[in-house]
Order: sequence, then C-alpha cells, then structure tokens
Amino acid sequence: VQLQASGGGLVQAGESLRLSCKASGMNFAIAAMDWYRQAPGKERELVGSIASGGSANYADSVKGRFAISRDNGRRTLFLQMNSLNTEDTAVYYCKTQVWNKDFWGQGTLVTVSS
Repeated sequence: VQLQASGGGLVQAGESLRLSCKASGMNFAIAAMDWYRQAPGKERELVGSIASGGSANYADSVKGRFAISRDNGRRTLFLQMNSLNTEDTAVYYCKTQVWNKDFWGQGTLVTVSS
C-alpha cells in the first residue's frame, strides 16, 4: 500500500487550497480514508474521515470550511480547504487501514500566512 499526498503550499489567510492523496496497492473503493495534520510543536490530529460510500465527518475546528471527497476511479482522496487561517498551518497526512495495519502518506506542508 502506498499513499502519495500532494498539493500543499504557501497561501494567505482566507484563501483556499486542495490537497490530493493518490493510493496504490489497495482496493481504494472499499477503504475508509482519513486526513490528519500535525502543526509545529503539536500532536498529530484527525482532520476528518470519509467512508467508502462517501459520507464524511470532520473535526470541529474545520467543520464548515474543509470538505473531504474521493474519486474511486482515480484512486484519489481530496481535501478541499477554504477560509484558511494561520492555525491551519501544518503538515497534512492521508491515512488508511488495510488488514488492521495503518498506512500513512508522506505528508504535504500547508503554510498559511497572515
């Protein structure tokens, strides 16, 4: 299983960014997928999750601003981030679980400037 995250960058507060996570070596269509983030000096936290059927849930801190979606045909997970603020600055990771084992993407850095 490999997860390749991309799309991070430097944006200004209030702007938007979309992250992608390309999966391989797994049956992506039936897998629940997660987005996590880790800000400098803080523990990694769950941003949100999406089930195989497409229903998603979110951390309170991003609810209403972030949206998780998936394209099963392209084996790709997305994280649309709107109204970004400086507290969203973090390395963002995609994650899944296959055969009761966690697999993580390499992370993509999002920096939000004020």
